[in-house]
Amino acid sequence: MVTIDIVILNYNTRELLEQLLPIVVQNSQMEGVNIVVADNASTDGSAAWMKKHQPEIELIELEQNHGFAGGYNLALQDRTADYFILLNSDAEPAPNWLNPLLEFAKSHPEMGAAQPKLLDYYKREKFEYAGAAGGYLDHFGYPFCRGRIFGNVENNLGQYNETKEVFWATGAAFFVSRAAWEKAEGLDDRFFAHMEEIDLCWRLQLLGYKNYSIPQSIVYHMGGGTLSNSSPRKTFFNFRNSLIMLYKNLPGDERDAVIIKRKLLDGLAAVFFLIQFKFAHIVQIWKAHKAFDQMKVSIKEKEGAKHLREIDTVLKSSLVFDYFLKGRKVFNELKF
Repeated sequence: MVTIDIVILNYNTRELLEQLLPIVVQNSQMEGVNIVVADNASTDGSAAWMKKHQPEIELIELEQNHGFAGGYNLALQDRTADYFILLNSDAEPAPNWLNPLLEFAKSHPEMGAAQPKLLDYYKREKFEYAGAAGGYLDHFGYPFCRGRIFGNVENNLGQYNETKEVFWATGAAFFVSRAAWEKAEGLDDRFFAHMEEIDLCWRLQLLGYKNYSIPQSIVYHMGGGTLSNSSPRKTFFNFRNSLIMLYKNLPGDERDAVIIKRKLLDGLAAVFFLIQFKFAHIVQIWKAHKAFDQMKVSIKEKEGAKHLREIDTVLKSSLVFDYFLKGRKVFNELKF
């Protein structure tokens, strides 16, 4: 019997647990499936509510908030299931969401990670920002999705219903084999939150695995359940962690040139924040670059790293220029 651990990392989202956990349980009833809630030292009474209202569900209580990366690493360190699903507390899986993931994994041993089709919880005809129908990178490390480029989110019209190899799978509903997770040594704790699943997917590829989008499985995602998309703190993590990811996983003869160009493009992003009077976000970009410069001295170059041009799921041009100058607003208009 194949076993799956669905692990929900919770931090101060008790109301979401009350609302969505019963649906997760209802739509995940399959032999070999175990649901776990790992509480990241919440202060809103989440753990107490779990013990009173959901005592049959396994609860892991962490002593402090370790962030997304550290929290999941601790929650999964001793688990023995064949597959893990890292499921956000603000995600609602549709009925029969597990079967397509499991059937694909059983017939594709090269799979490292995969994701369902991610749709907007509130506007269910639309893709959801955090993963849509599978994630990609451009040549400078900017992430985008089938169904979402920057802030432009497409309607789900069946245009991305094909199972497809992708660069990264969304952390909102991250399906990964335990063997691949352990070989890659899990998430990078230094990221704390944001971009860590993309970094892991990159490392999985360097280990010989492939990542997939499986749109026959569907999950509805609220987005920003723990940290809002408009939060300056999120801007800090996104910009800092993206630079860390590039520095970690690129070969040395490409790394420095890409980092310099990426920092220049980040400066362009700061100009857009200025136009929108979002001054706090500009400060966070500066802080992110400073934090990266301090951290990079401890990052070792990855052995066996590939140049970005050698990876099929990387856009060889600049997403910034394609989107803002060439007007390519949807995924199918991009040229890989």
